[in-house]
Amino acid sequence: MNSQSIMFLLIAAIIFFIFHYNKVLDGKKFISDLSPYFHFLMEDDYKFLLILKYGADITDADVDVLYRKRIRTGLIAMSIFFIYNINKMNFVLLLFSVIIGFAIFKIDYAKLKSNHKQHMHQINLMLPYYLKSLEILIQHYTVPVAINRSIPTAPEIFQPGLKRLAAAIDAGDSSVDPYMQFAKDYPVRDSMRMMRLLYRLGLGSQENKQEQLMMFSRTVSALQNKSREQRYQNRLDKMENKTMLMLFCTGGGVLGFMLLTMFMMMGS
Repeated sequence: MNSQSIMFLLIAAIIFFIFHYNKVLDGKKFISDLSPYFHFLMEDDYKFLLILKYGADITDADVDVLYRKRIRTGLIAMSIFFIYNINKMNFVLLLFSVIIGFAIFKIDYAKLKSNHKQHMHQINLMLPYYLKSLEILIQHYTVPVAINRSIPTAPEIFQPGLKRLAAAIDAGDSSVDPYMQFAKDYPVRDSMRMMRLLYRLGLGSQENKQEQLMMFSRTVSALQNKSREQRYQNRLDKMENKTMLMLFCTGGGVLGFMLLTMFMMMGS
């Protein structure tokens, strides 16, 4: 960065500070006015990922604030790169500045996706037990009513998806789409198959309900067995890792002590 670029950057920063201090230019209002033009960049699952991280109490206003923050960070990064290279600016550098701004804009979303993946293993283990509690409710209620009644006692991580599923059903959507959306929100082992079974169970007549419920129950029991096996395997792996670490530390300590003794004997 040459001296002219540094001077230009300092002058731009001073002017921005003076305008902002005298409220001639309101940075927050500028971003707020500009954010609707960037709304098309918001990811479809952005709110869902925020709910997974911060809880079901997050509102649309909170989502909007966090999204505007992402836009502001991206624009600042793009502006800094642009000013840094203003003396040698060409189409390639201009395009590169846009790419940098977009990459910075995407960082928070990438962190949310990473957080979601970390929870997938936990969700995979918890889903069969939730479905078992839902099966008990279905014995006494219709599937939509059972889903609604299960929400307060369901694991917190499932509650946002269940609320959307129940809302779609209550709104009159009788297709399989709401069930498949839940399976997409929680893409773990057999979630697609279980939600299809649940949908067919909701469509079945009262005469066929018991037979379909038995099929659903057998599938849930099989998933519970897999979940228990996975938990047991996880504990075994954890114990094995601890044992290997202990053996490595013990062996390393003994080897180090033997080497130290040999060097002392050779030195004497």
